[in-house]
Amino acid sequence: MIILLDTSTPECRLTIVDADTRVTHAWQADRTLAKGLLAYIRDTLTARSATVYDITAIGVFRGPGSFTGLRIGITVMNTLAHELHVPIIGALGDSWQDTALERITAGEDDEIILPEYGSDAMITTPKK
Repeated sequence: MIILLDTSTPECRLTIVDADTRVTHAWQADRTLAKGLLAYIRDTLTARSATVYDITAIGVFRGPGSFTGLRIGITVMNTLAHELHVPIIGALGDSWQDTALERITAGEDDEIILPEYGSDAMITTPKK
């Protein structure tokens, strides 16, 4: 089973690819993404009679999008891939899922994903 995750917006989208099926689940995470992402993944997999140990590869949307959402989602996916010893692929663009699946099928592994925010960070000057 391959999972594909997009946390670039307040609505978290988790797609599960198993054999010839691709099912997308959506969760309105808003400000609870950090607290609830792993439970959401666990619960979604449990509903399919699966666990994280059934994951064979991970695809993740790199951005652009929410700084915090991308940071949280990508960090969780990097950690899962590392601990489960499965390949992880990061992809961009409207067809990012197809790109990720093609690269996974080709046996590629990015090993670690970094987010693409779409612009430079806006760092404010300290007031003191």
